[in-house]
Amino acid sequence: MSQIKEPAKVEIKVGLSIKDLITALRGLNDEDREFFIENLLAATNPEYLESIREAREEYKEGRTVPFEKAFKG
Repeated sequence: MSQIKEPAKVEIKVGLSIKDLITALRGLNDEDREFFIENLLAATNPEYLESIREAREEYKEGRTVPFEKAFKG
């Protein structure tokens, strides 16, 4: 597993209150809200990014389990 370099800490002021952010998120449909949250996690969490890289590599190598087998009831 490769090391992820810690990016320089940068603070960006956007003039958006928490209330405005929550209102905007509530206005999104479920798919867009999920997309936003996944991107926010990716941008703020190196471990999350690494887990995505690993999953994509496993998929490319064919190391997957069919849906039916994984979720057999």
